Parts: sequence; C-alpha cells; structure tokens
Amino acid sequence: MSLPAEIDELVLQLAASLEPTQHHAFIAAARTALAGIPCIGPGSAYRVLGPIQRQFFDPPSDARAIAGPHHNRGNKLYALPAIGAVAEPQNIARRRALWARR
Repeated sequence: MSLPAEIDELVLQLAASLEPTQHHAFIAAARTALAGIPCIGPGSAYRVLGPIQRQFFDPPSDARAIAGPHHNRGNKLYALPAIGAVAEPQNIARRRALWARR
C-alpha cells in the first residue's frame, strides 16, 4: 500500500532519530502498522507510530551521570566570603549612612 506523502514524511522523520541499524526495521514495522488503518491522517498516524518508535529507540548512555553532580565544585565564589560580610568599620558606616538617607 502506498502511503500519502505527508504520512511517509512523518515515518521518515520519526526514523531519523533512530540508529542506522534500527532505521529500516522501524520503517518496515511502521508501514505494516499503517497498512491496517483504513482512514489515515497525520494525527492518527502519529498516535500509531509513537509506541512503535519507542520500541526501536535505544537511548544513548549518559556519561555525565556517572561522574556525579558538578554544582559543588570549589571556586573563588565559594571560597571567599560574601561581599560586605566582613564587619569592617567602613562597611558598617556605609550601611548606616544608606539607611539614614531613606
């Protein structure tokens, strides 16, 4: 059975995210599944093809998860005290002057 151009393009777009080894197998399975639908449009084709694509999709490994989080690495911002946190006489006087102006 020949598929309409927009449905065939949808099949190719969904197959593009798969690995080359799974590419042709997905296209064959998709065309087989779509052949059984009498009235087909892009929406109904996508609903049929979504679960089929998930069966053929093999997600790449995430090597970043092995290394662990990187948000707590030391740097200058963590090592030094916050600006104005040190109780120096000029900082205290400056803060009092700012509050006095308001």
